[in-house]
Formats: sequence, C-alpha cells, structure tokens
Amino acid sequence: MGWGPPGADRPPRRLLPLLLLLGLVRGATAAPDLDGLDVCATCHEHATCQERGGKKICICNYGFVGNGRTHCADKNECQFGATVVCGNHTSCHNTLGGFYCICLEGYRATNNNKTFIPNDGTFCTDIDECEVSGLCRRGGQCVNTHGSFECYCMHGYLPKSGPEPFHPARDATSCTEIDCGTPPEVPHGYIIGNYTSTLGSQVHYVCKEGFFSGPEDTVSTCTALGTWESPELYCQEIITEISDVLVFNNTCMRWKINPGRMNARIVYVISIKGQRLNSMESVHKETVNLTTDSRTPEVCLDLYQGTNYTVSISTAPPRRSVPAFIGFQTAEDDILEDDGTFNISIFNETCLKLKRHSMKVGSEQVYQFKVLGQRWYLNNFYHATSFNFTTREQAPVVCLDLYPATDYTVNITLLASPKQHSVQIATKTIPAVKQTIVNISVFNETCLTWRSLKTADIEEMYLFHIRGQRWYQKEFAQEMVFNVTTSSQAPEMCLDLHAGTNYSVTFLALSSEFPVAISLTTQITEPPPPEVEFFTVHGGPLPRLKLRKAKEENGPISSYQVLVLPLAFQSTFPCDSEGAASFFSNATDADGYVAAELLAKDVPDDAMEISIGDRLYYGKYYNAPLKIGNDYCIILRITSEWNKVRRYSCAVWAQVKDSSLTLQQMVGVGLGSMAVVIILAFLSFSAV
Repeated sequence: MGWGPPGADRPPRRLLPLLLLLGLVRGATAAPDLDGLDVCATCHEHATCQERGGKKICICNYGFVGNGRTHCADKNECQFGATVVCGNHTSCHNTLGGFYCICLEGYRATNNNKTFIPNDGTFCTDIDECEVSGLCRRGGQCVNTHGSFECYCMHGYLPKSGPEPFHPARDATSCTEIDCGTPPEVPHGYIIGNYTSTLGSQVHYVCKEGFFSGPEDTVSTCTALGTWESPELYCQEIITEISDVLVFNNTCMRWKINPGRMNARIVYVISIKGQRLNSMESVHKETVNLTTDSRTPEVCLDLYQGTNYTVSISTAPPRRSVPAFIGFQTAEDDILEDDGTFNISIFNETCLKLKRHSMKVGSEQVYQFKVLGQRWYLNNFYHATSFNFTTREQAPVVCLDLYPATDYTVNITLLASPKQHSVQIATKTIPAVKQTIVNISVFNETCLTWRSLKTADIEEMYLFHIRGQRWYQKEFAQEMVFNVTTSSQAPEMCLDLHAGTNYSVTFLALSSEFPVAISLTTQITEPPPPEVEFFTVHGGPLPRLKLRKAKEENGPISSYQVLVLPLAFQSTFPCDSEGAASFFSNATDADGYVAAELLAKDVPDDAMEISIGDRLYYGKYYNAPLKIGNDYCIILRITSEWNKVRRYSCAVWAQVKDSSLTLQQMVGVGLGSMAVVIILAFLSFSAV
C-alpha cells in the first residue's frame, strides 16, 4: 500500500462537526448491533424503549437523565432553588423521578392543595390572617404582613406584658384600655366639673377660696402613656390687709384692702357690738356678711341711734386677715334730717340692700332701678331692664334677675325726694354652675350640632380646643384654638379637619364653667397621585421604571400595584376597580392583569426600580413578559386602607406600542446564541 498525501486517510477538517453530530445521533438511537441484540431488553429500569425512524432506542423517563441503557439518574429539579422552580414563598421537595412544592407557613397554594406543581400556574399567595375576628385579642388591631401578621394596640389602648407589635402565639402582650386613674392633686386647688380617666380626658383645676394663681395652665390631660399631664397650677394663699376704716353718714363704713395679686370676690364678717350712752349693758349685737370684689368696700349698717359701737371687720374662711377694729357713736334722733340720701350694699351676688338715712319710719318711698349688663367677649350683647320699687322699709332688699358671666351697672334713684338722689353700683355675675351644652351629635363626619340651654336670642361665645393625632404617623400633630359667637339655640359648626385622623374636641360656653369633650375620627380620602416619569416606547425595549414612595397625607399607604392593560382600555379603566386579576388567572389577557404588588413598608424612602416582564413574583403576582407586537398601558396604583375603607389613586407610567423583547430577554437571547457558537467551535477543535 503506497503512501498518500498527508491527511488522505482522514476526512476533511470542515466535515468534522457534521461527523460528530452524526455520531451522537447514532449513539442515541442505539440501533441493534450486527449480532441482533434486543435493544429494548437492555433499557434501564427507569427508561422506556421507543421506536423512532424505524429503530428502537432507550430514553430515560421524565425526571431522570442518562443514556437510557446503562444509567438513568434522578434529576434533582430542586437544585436551582425553590424560588426559581416553585416561585416565591415556597419550599421544593425532590422525589424519585419528580418533585413537588409546598407553600411556606403563612401562605397557601392558589389551587387550595397542600402540594402543587407550578406548571399549571399555581403559586403561593399570602394568607390574610386578619380576616379572623378577635385574632389580636381585645383592644388589638391586626395588620397583615407577607406570610404572617402583626398586632398593634388600637387608639386608646396600651400594650402590657410584652412588646409591640406582637404576635398572639408568641408574645404575652395584651392591650388594655388607657386608664389614667385618679388625676393628680394640686395643693390648695380642686377639680371642677365631671371627668373620666380615658385617653384625651381633661380635668380643670381652680384654686380654693382664699388662694390665687397666675395665668398657668389649669388643665391636665390623660395621655397615651396612661398618665395625667402635670398641671402647672400653683395656688398661693391670699392674706387680706384691711386698713383705713372710716365712718360716714352716721352708720356707714368704708375701708381699703390689699388682697395681693388677685382682685377676687371677698366675704367679710362684720361683728357689731353697741351700748347705750347711759347704760353699760350691751343692747345691740349682730354679725353681718358682705360679699364684694371692690378694693374699697362700703357697707351701711342698721344701727341704733345714740349708741356707742365697736365694729370688727375680718375676712371669712378660708381667707385670712388681721381683724380691723373701729369705735364710733351714732347721732341722736333730732340731729338727722331727711335729705333723700341712701346707700347700697351687695350680697349673694345679685341682691341689693338699700339703707336710707331718714328716720321717718313708715313713710313710703319709690326707687327707680335701671340695669344694664354687658359681656366683655360679646360686642352685641346687652341686657337692659328698668323698674320701680315701692317700700316702707328703711333697709329694703331687692334681688335682681341677672344673666351669668355678665358685667352689670345698676343705677338707683329715689323718686319724689327733694334732690332726686341717685346711687350707681357695679357687680359681676359668675358663670353658670350648670352645663349649658347638651345633645351633642356629629354629622357629615366633621360637623357638630348641639342644644344650648341659654336664653333664646341671646348671643353666646363658644371656645373650641381641637387636637388631632394619627397612629400611623407619629410625627403628625394638629392643634386648633378658636371661638365662635352665635345666638342660635341649636348651633352647627363644621370643622376644618384632616382626613384619616383621630381628633379630640373640647369646647365650652363662656357663660358656663363646664366644658364638654368628644372624639372624632375622619375617614381617609384618595392618596396623592403617584409621582412617575412617563415613558412612551415604540417597538423598543421598555426601560426600568422608578417607583417613588408617596406621602401619607390623607391616610396610611398600604400598597403599590403595577397594572398592565391593553392600550385601548387606558381611558376607561376605573382606578378603584378591585377586580384586577393575576397573569395566570387572566387567560385571554384582554382585561389586563396585576404584574406586581409591593407593600408600603417594603418600598425604600428614596426610590426603587422595576422592570416590566422580569419573570419574578412581586407579592402574589407574577411579572410576566409582554407579548410581542401588542400595545400596552402600564399603570401605577397606590392603595390607602384604614378602618375598613380603601381609597386609590392612579397614574399612567408608560405606553408601549408594538412591544418587543425586554432588555433582560434580549440579553438572554444574545447569551444563548453565543453559547451555541462556543460549543460548536469547541467540538470542531476537539476533532482535529
């Protein structure tokens, strides 16, 4: 045999790849050898004998890999990880020749079975444990989370014996209603009106009689910590100094006081002891009380004529003073003349005692009263009345029908006297000691109406103090103080309140001492529109979309959803539609689907990016690739949920026309093509 040219006994190098492929096919078909071997009899126990192209071959069963004859090894589908094989929130379990998936605790399969294979579109969805009533015990509020839930104490409750948030199966936390207990005591002060010890309740303090305070805060509020705020009221004792006592008009006395910082109403005790000029025995003993807020009090006493008197003046308990004494002698009968003069003293706030100087007992006298009342806080309030009073008494008493919390001027004239003598006196009535606001009700969520027990057609001023808080936004605080004047006996007031907020409203009529307090909760409204950067894509890949966190202005933000709709439905899609389906449950793709859902707590404060069609699970929704050649509209929807109320806001994120592969898909195709080229080149060089 002669030598040929080099390489004559080998096939050309360019045919090597083809020959290699033919050899692989021949090995796979495993045709019977020349000895007539039965191929099917040599198949592995986990292989099946099949006939293809007239030849019998052994093929490993599903779930096994190998040559079909000598070995068929179990294929571990779970080796790529449960998330890749089964989806989010799953565990993957390999079996001989197969596998199955199980949802993690807190999730359930959408086919409602314990195990599943994801090739039918089944995935694991979160179990909303909060649908079970009473899960968080009394006073607890359930908040669903991915795969579990958390419990928080409702407004007005505090966590005890454990942390917050808490889980009832793990923690011993219980929610107890806030009870601040007994309010703190103020030395020399006391509480006015009724009160409760629940959250937001207020108690009002005043100093006891004989003590005064500056303009400090006189209110203590039950706080969310279950304690009362410390009142800043400081009550100081009033020691009244009585000086410069003098007698005028024979039986009247006047003195000066220095009550300290407060010009309050003072009760004076005037002790009288009289003796006749010709007798050493006491003939007149009497004690008289005088109530006035004047710094130069006056009183006219009903004394005997021609008598020596010793009078002591002091303040009634609980006030303290050093008694002042004065001695004087009343004139004899023949000295006095009827000059028509008289004096007035006030007691019991609305009663006047008139004392005439004349000794003509039994003569009838006519007094004319003119009364004018005003309230400093009401420009249009006037109470005017006049009447005549006829009496034969020398010291008659007249009690006037006056309104509470009003400054009065009373002018009294003695008619038919030679000089028409007149006396003017001022008095101030205290606020009413009963509640004047009843039957409070709320309408239209932010409006109040109530019934006023005041006199009809008389103006009244109401002072409002409003505080607003949000449990989901600790830094939020709203406080308003204002007043309203009205003459209606059924007033209505609509308040400027924020949505999604718990409010404590306290108000009182200035003619009364007692405030009323109520609680209001405003429902949430639509969250602010999403802040998106709009894209329009024509036939190219869709860029990564940037999701920005929205502000909780009108209520707590619950979640963010990315919806994929046919472009034709953009103008008719209702943002508050709750029927949006997942990709797998929407077989026709005609109504659109939810591609992703993110809880608000999972969205960072700055921003995050989302790629449409990245084949990942976001929540319970699969982010499927867009179908090539179709027109789509991408919508971002924000959901706000509170007190079983949901509100939505939407924004168009992108419009996709004649959709193509995404960037991720294009990269995958490119890498796959490169892999094929590299394999063929490797085989070619290996055969050389």
